[in-house]
Amino acid sequence: NEQLYVKVGMELFYGEGIEIIKSIKKRGHKIFLDLKLHDIPNTVKSAMKQLAKLDVDMVNVHASGSIAMMKAAREGLEEGSAHRKRPLCIAVTCLTSLDQKVLDDELLIHDPLPDVVLRWAQNAKIAGLDGVVCSPLESKIIHEQLGEHFITVTPGIRLASDSVNDQKRVTTPAMAKELTSTYIVVGRTITRAKDPVQTYYEVYRQFQGE
Repeated sequence: NEQLYVKVGMELFYGEGIEIIKSIKKRGHKIFLDLKLHDIPNTVKSAMKQLAKLDVDMVNVHASGSIAMMKAAREGLEEGSAHRKRPLCIAVTCLTSLDQKVLDDELLIHDPLPDVVLRWAQNAKIAGLDGVVCSPLESKIIHEQLGEHFITVTPGIRLASDSVNDQKRVTTPAMAKELTSTYIVVGRTITRAKDPVQTYYEVYRQFQGE
């Protein structure tokens, strides 16, 4: 499927390194390298220059790192991509493990969570990034404000029968489609299923509205 990405997160990448990227690429899959870079702009630029050489298809940073940092990320990808198309670069807004209480009590961010997500998404667009990681609950307003071509990648997706675990803002694949998610990220629902392949097809069917 043209839209299918394999997401390689921190645990897998830090455990297996570049070789796992090469192995997945040999199988013909697109790769979303989910490392969520967050550092000073120069460091992020240099890191993205290296990641671009891995021939991955999507990478990300934390939007809270600032517009300058996000611009640096894009510049690093462009420099590192040489004659290849640069990877898509998206910015993580508020993690799905966060809620308003955490913003208020721990991070001292007192604006409503949806407003924070939208502002950080606006910053990502200003920086020239391709989109954001956000909850499906924020996807619709982001597309209304920033355009339908601005990518929303939405984790926190569960089938109706799943437990929620440590993520507080979750939706089903069908709800995510209705909420205009461009891509959905599905992890434990598939990886912990008795039949992961069949579960993948069920998630895909629901997201496509079939």
